[in-house]
Amino acid sequence: MRFLRYMIPWTILVFVFALQWHATDAIRGFTWEPGDYLRWSIIEWYTLACLAPAVFRLTVRFPIEPPRRLLYLPLHIVASFAFAAAAVLIGALVSSFTESSDFSQQLSQFLSKHVATAMITYWVLVTIQQARHFFREKNRRALQTVQLQSQLAQSRLQVLKMQLHPHFLFNTLHAIATLIREEAALAEDMLLRLSELLRAYLDNDRQEIALARELELLGLYLGIQGIRFRDRLTIRIDATRSTLDAAVPSLILQPLVENAINHGIGKHAGNDCVEIAAFRDDESVYLEVRNRNSTLDVAPDAAFSSGIGLSNSRLRLKELYGTAASIHIDALVPHGVACRIRLPFRAVAATAPDRVEARAA
Repeated sequence: MRFLRYMIPWTILVFVFALQWHATDAIRGFTWEPGDYLRWSIIEWYTLACLAPAVFRLTVRFPIEPPRRLLYLPLHIVASFAFAAAAVLIGALVSSFTESSDFSQQLSQFLSKHVATAMITYWVLVTIQQARHFFREKNRRALQTVQLQSQLAQSRLQVLKMQLHPHFLFNTLHAIATLIREEAALAEDMLLRLSELLRAYLDNDRQEIALARELELLGLYLGIQGIRFRDRLTIRIDATRSTLDAAVPSLILQPLVENAINHGIGKHAGNDCVEIAAFRDDESVYLEVRNRNSTLDVAPDAAFSSGIGLSNSRLRLKELYGTAASIHIDALVPHGVACRIRLPFRAVAATAPDRVEARAA
């Protein structure tokens, strides 16, 4: 098939030039047999077709392009003369057999009629090879650019994700240090939960996971916070089955829940209830994290610049989804703050019950 594709354009040239020669002779008032024109054209163009691969290889080896354009140009000038000489000699030799005529006569015919065609053909072949090389190099660089951009985006996402780990880790270790002298059993339970949670984080190298898996990881975190705040903290999770197979950024809920806890029960006396909800429509999935014992003391936009959790969550959403995702916070009445995320819905494999509801105290 490659040979046929290669020969098709040469065969087209054979017929085009055979018709041209016939038309030229017809204008002059004398023509040969149509088969003669076809035979002469076949000899000329198929001879050039046989020599063309050598031109392609030479152009690949010695390209006429910066910064060596002038260095290799004389070589190609010499090669064009050699190409034309070879085409004339081979064509004359083949014609001497097909025409049953003297070689010198055929050589004289080819020298007078086909040298210019052979020279032009050489430079056309060089141009074609240079163009092929240019477009291949352009496509290669475009692909390389896309790959590098993808790798850079993944690196930025990984950095953002890893910045969240110490943020949660330091708070948990501080709580364990506080409990270890007073309630060693609870401190040990908290440490084991932290170990399991960190193992899950380290084993997960994907930027997106199913919401059902995200809620499982969140459950490990909430177990730690349940030990820390005891009966002062109530957690409610409500997610319908239609959302559980939705792709969400891994570790997207934990920093938001941590903010809700730290800015709610962590700063205000009394009890608090943190609610996590998930619902969707045809195109989007919506996640909400609410607490009932805090106030929004700054403008919503300013809240994203004052802490690592919200700012990193916004950056991760921008890197993953661009303008297709959004995150914002609102004050609740009479007390409380809600953080709401909108993501484009895309299903991934997940198996879960019809509805997830949880209440932890």
